[in-house]
Amino acid sequence: MNGNNSLYGIFIVDGERFFRAELRDPDAIVFSDAIGFTIYSNSRRSAESFRSVFELIWNERTLNEELKSAHRMQQEFINIAAHELRTPIQPILGLTESLYSNTNDPEQEKSLKVIRRNAKRLMRLSTDILDVTRIEGKLLELKEEEFNLNDVILDVMNDIRLRREFLDKKNIRLSYNPQNTLIQADKERITQVISNLLDNAVKFINQTEKGGTVTIEIEKKGITRGRIERQNKEHDHIVVVNIKDDGPGIDPEVMPKLFSKFVSTSSTGTGLGLFISKSIVEAHGGRMWAGNNPDGKGATFKFSLPVRNPNSSTGIK
Repeated sequence: MNGNNSLYGIFIVDGERFFRAELRDPDAIVFSDAIGFTIYSNSRRSAESFRSVFELIWNERTLNEELKSAHRMQQEFINIAAHELRTPIQPILGLTESLYSNTNDPEQEKSLKVIRRNAKRLMRLSTDILDVTRIEGKLLELKEEEFNLNDVILDVMNDIRLRREFLDKKNIRLSYNPQNTLIQADKERITQVISNLLDNAVKFINQTEKGGTVTIEIEKKGITRGRIERQNKEHDHIVVVNIKDDGPGIDPEVMPKLFSKFVSTSSTGTGLGLFISKSIVEAHGGRMWAGNNPDGKGATFKFSLPVRNPNSSTGIK
């Protein structure tokens, strides 16, 4: 019998004798041509030692196969559960919107808002779960197109203003100086990244009593010679998106594992948003990082995306 990925064969007889041979040519017709260096022993102690080694290798291989099978079953279950979760959410949202638009009762409006808000949370949760399974299964696909990053940021800001009804009440401001920036990327995925980061910033500022400001900035940079991105000659520039807030900042205990799964200091978060966002950015060839602001007020999240050489068909404008 062969051990796992072993170049040797071991035969043990009655726990008393063993024969160990180098497997030189498994396709040889003659046995003597198939083997190389060999060892034979009739020492019971030696036979027991080799049997123990063989059993360890065999049990390790069996355990690995069982773990792989369990992981596949888990991923399939999560995938099916996330898809099935989305099925009832769509009619709940649709009917809630219909009822909300046709009611004049303030109490009913209040109740319908609660239903709508929680249904949307369930929808985002199912989407996040599906994204995690795609990322871990290396099945995340990008549909690249040229678009204006400026339009995406403005759309996300408007969406947050509509969803986060407490912005004005809590004195939370979104600040951005629009500038046209054409990039080649997956528009839907980059929208998801920006939405996640802005949502997080607003959520943590909401924890403070005095409110605050979320500032979005775009930097256009040339790539310094010798940087990793320089390996791709089509990308001589990067665009860096900065999302800065003046909230409570990042907990030092969370910082080392900030972009890991299920890491969150919020009672309403799943801890998947940053993991997914970082994975999306890295799939584009960029990177994401974060840190607390030097003045001790709030934190800044940044991500970079490579941009095609201005001399090629697309570039920064």
